[in-house]
Amino acid sequence: MNTISQLAPHALGMTLDEKALKAAGSSHLDEGAVTPAFRQHRDDIVRLLNDALATELVCVLRYKRHHFTAHGMSSPAIAAEFMVHANEETAHADLIARRIVQLGGEPDFSPDTLLARSHAAYDTSSDLKAMVKANLVAERIAVEAYRQMIAMIGDKDPTTKRMLEAILADEEEHADELKDLLEA
Repeated sequence: MNTISQLAPHALGMTLDEKALKAAGSSHLDEGAVTPAFRQHRDDIVRLLNDALATELVCVLRYKRHHFTAHGMSSPAIAAEFMVHANEETAHADLIARRIVQLGGEPDFSPDTLLARSHAAYDTSSDLKAMVKANLVAERIAVEAYRQMIAMIGDKDPTTKRMLEAILADEEEHADELKDLLEA
């Protein structure tokens, strides 16, 4: 007797819809990777990604401000960590913007609306401990925002989901590093 793993995929009812494959492959070529089945979710995903882009850009600005204005005995090491985080947030923003374009959207870099669309706040603290705390709060907000986006996107867009999962892992690492700095 055959086990399930020995059966051919068509024996399990798992066959691809060849007609749908051909239709998806040959229609709307100007949309690149966006196939008809995905098109219904694209606008919502692009909106979520543009809000995430705004969040990343505000985080870059906050980290850079903190990097350049940090002072005190512990400041050189902490300021260096702020710059590392700023650079990683920049890389996240670049990934997100690239994905928005791939989906046929327009990445929104408008400075006029960044704060309104960002999940995290900008911070002008001058105290080093307050800077670390503000960045930790922002990272925790980013972690929660990415978790919610990943859950909402689910299997509607596996590529975006994987990208967000990778960014989420970085944001969790940032939060842990900032927590450690607060405890030092």
